[in-house]
Amino acid sequence: MELGIKEINKKVSEESVFVADLKRELARVIVGQEDIVDRILVGLLANGHILLEGVPGLAKTLTIRTLAQCIDSEFSRIQFTPDLLPADLTGTLIFSPKDSEYTVRKGPLFSNLVLADEINRAPAKVQSALLEAMQERHITIGGTTYPLPELFLVLATQNPIEQEGTYPLPEAQVDRFMLKIKITYPNKVEERAILERMTGAAVPEPRKVAKPQQIVKARQTVTDVYVDEKIKSYIVDLVSATRNPEQTKLGNKKHLIAYGASPRATIALAQAAKAYAFLNGRGFVTPEDIKAIGPDVLRHRIIVSYEAEAENMSSENIVEALFEAIDVP
Repeated sequence: MELGIKEINKKVSEESVFVADLKRELARVIVGQEDIVDRILVGLLANGHILLEGVPGLAKTLTIRTLAQCIDSEFSRIQFTPDLLPADLTGTLIFSPKDSEYTVRKGPLFSNLVLADEINRAPAKVQSALLEAMQERHITIGGTTYPLPELFLVLATQNPIEQEGTYPLPEAQVDRFMLKIKITYPNKVEERAILERMTGAAVPEPRKVAKPQQIVKARQTVTDVYVDEKIKSYIVDLVSATRNPEQTKLGNKKHLIAYGASPRATIALAQAAKAYAFLNGRGFVTPEDIKAIGPDVLRHRIIVSYEAEAENMSSENIVEALFEAIDVP
């Protein structure tokens, strides 16, 4: 297997050349947010969708639009509102009186990168239409099925404040997002840099440094990244502990967990760790990769109990305790 790992390392080294250029170009426009950019790239390379949570004004839209420009792909932003209809996302049939026939008008979901802004402000039917497209990778309009682009990534945002008039995503639907990323405020140095850059004579214009085909090809290499048997056991132990905490050092926190993570979390954690290793130029996954990306995979998949809410314990706290309780191989 040593020779195999060497071959994978060589392949990763060749296929990941564009990553440094992409990060450098994003940094010309986006100040800070390196961790956020890394995790968005993980979702892109692991073919998994992302849920972003953060207050307004933290450059969520700017980051995604800039990324789309850098990889020369189509970008669409959908503002979710209570009066939105499923057809506003997927598209519809338009009747032409002149030709006496229907033509298909495709919706904004037929893009490479889709920003679903404030997804919890739209009713359940619209949320379901989006999540169905995410899962099935195709859309049916008027009885005909149309495939979505091979490079297709949804980044949905939620505002943690102003919950009045929102439609929270059910747990089963939240589980379909590979990662949930929490965006925080920049520090003073970063905010000063933002002030200088965004109030200057001209905001930097991102350049195209990659192609969608490169991302798709890199995804194939990501699947080849080596995961040792001990690392696989570590992933299974982490996810299993959320369902059976009494069998681990988390036993004293069993009453805080109503529902643990599903096997989908196990798959997502392995895929995300492979992509994270690829970003770091390695052809194999280490325990540090699991620790780095694990909280983003698990935080939205652990449902806390009423007792946890009474004790002001969040899923974040439980995930933190989880990584401390499970032995690292």
